[in-house]
Order: sequence, then structure tokens, then C-alpha cells
Amino acid sequence: MKFFIDTANLDQIREAKDLGVLDGVTTNPSLMAKEGITGKENIINHYKAICEIVKGDVSAEVIATDFEGMITEGQELARIDPHIVVKIPMIKDGVKALKFLSSKNIKTNCTLVFSAGQAILAAKAGATYVSPFIGRIDDVNWDGIDLIEQIVHIYGVYQYDTQVLAASIRNPMHIVRSAEVGADVATCPLSSILGLLKHPLTDIGLEKFLADHQKGNA
Repeated sequence: MKFFIDTANLDQIREAKDLGVLDGVTTNPSLMAKEGITGKENIINHYKAICEIVKGDVSAEVIATDFEGMITEGQELARIDPHIVVKIPMIKDGVKALKFLSSKNIKTNCTLVFSAGQAILAAKAGATYVSPFIGRIDDVNWDGIDLIEQIVHIYGVYQYDTQVLAASIRNPMHIVRSAEVGADVATCPLSSILGLLKHPLTDIGLEKFLADHQKGNA
């Protein structure tokens, strides 16, 4: 399973890269705004900076919600760097935009997916990635991991090339469970990736090893 970091923070992207496990980045307008990145030129330059750090897929989201606007914006984003993946919302014009962009060999990520039916449409339209939001599904008392498993199964039956990207990950267990059910990618905050490192027995064991070493060298 590939690890993407869900942020626009360059320091966090560098830290994930230095850890040696980073495969890509996902962003959205909210994450850009959180870093104080506003205005078309600044946003484009920020995407360029991200692509200089990580040589993997970098999802950049369109703002438009109409077909013409999405394909215009999508083509502009794709020209920034070969690693850019255009994020398109799961709406009617979004499905049309996915089909158009994929026909132009532009990589796409269908975002805001909350059902298997939506995931089927995204795959049929040629999306490179489909992003089910498992955390938000859990928030309304459904099971986001069940949806990941269902989509993985359907894609396997019909041999769709679209990769299942588990999004809206809230904790390390979401990552582990997404891996268990066969997600191709997990995108998450740096804190969730670092959370995989933590286990009390590791801390206890290391403390004992160091204490024994000190005794042996006393």
C-alpha cells in the first residue's frame, strides 16, 4: 500500500519524505488556505514546490464545479508538473470531466466519494484514483472500512485499473484496516503515519536494552 500525506505544509512533506515512506501528496483548497496560500499564482508556485520535494503523484483539486470550468482548470493544473493528479469532485459534470481528462492522458483523482455506486462511475470514467472518505463516513455511523472493502472487491471482479485511495483517515488504525482490506493507497496527516511507530512494548523494550547496556559498561 502506498502512503500519501494529506497536507500542503512543506515541512511536513519533507519530514514524511525523510522518513522514507512517502509515495505522494494530496491537497485541497482548505489545506492550501490553512497554510496561507491564496491566489492563483501562489497556489501554482506552491504545487511546484511540493513537486520538487516528492517525485510521486501530487493531487491538486479544481475549484470549478461545471464541466467547462473543471476541464480548463484541470488542464492548467496538469501543465504544472508531470506528477500532478487532477482532483475532481464526484458530481455529474465531474464524471464527464474525469472521462475527458482521462482521454487526454491526464491523471485524475475522484474525490468526495461515499458509496460503491459513485466508485463504479469514477472507474468507468477512467479515474486514476478514487477517494472514499472513510472518516466522514464513520462520523455518520456507517463503516468507512466496509466501503473500502466493497470497492476493492468490485474493482477486482471487473479488473478496473482505478486505484482505491483511502481518504479522510483519522488515526493509525484506519491505515492498518485500509491495508487489511486491500486499499491501494492511504492518504493521511503526518500524525497518523507517525502514530504507526508507537507501541508501549517498543518503548519498554528499548528502555530495558539501554539500561542493560549501561549496567554492562558500568
